[in-house]
This record gives sequence, structure tokens and C-alpha cells, in this order.
Amino acid sequence: MANVNARVQKHREALRRAGLRPVQLWVPDTRRPNFAEECRRQSRLVAQAERGETELQDLMDIALVDVEGWTD
Repeated sequence: MANVNARVQKHREALRRAGLRPVQLWVPDTRRPNFAEECRRQSRLVAQAERGETELQDLMDIALVDVEGWTD
């Protein structure tokens, strides 16, 4: 186990020397029983708010051109 810890520490030090730093992110727990319903609720709110936002939709359409095929 000490060998693994030493390798992890060495890797982290190399990342820091490269100018990076660790960041902790908190994300929603997808295992919670109400997760899917909360996603639907928030999606409905966004869709409702953006109904009249043609400018935003145009921007998103333009952005899609840049990412076409990026998963291939």
C-alpha cells in the first residue's frame, strides 16, 4: 500500500509542477430516489424560460456545428 501511496504522491507532485492544482467538486447524488424527477423538473423550467429565447437557441445551434463528430 505504501508503494501505491508513493506513486500517487509522485503523480500529484508532477501535476503541481505542471501548474495544476486539485479541485473538489460536489455533484448531485444520482442514487437518490428523487434524482430523475428533479432532473425533469429543472429541465422543464429551463425549457419554459427559453421558449422565447431565440438568440440563445441560435447560439446553441452554431455551437453544435463545432462539436459535430467529436464523439467518433
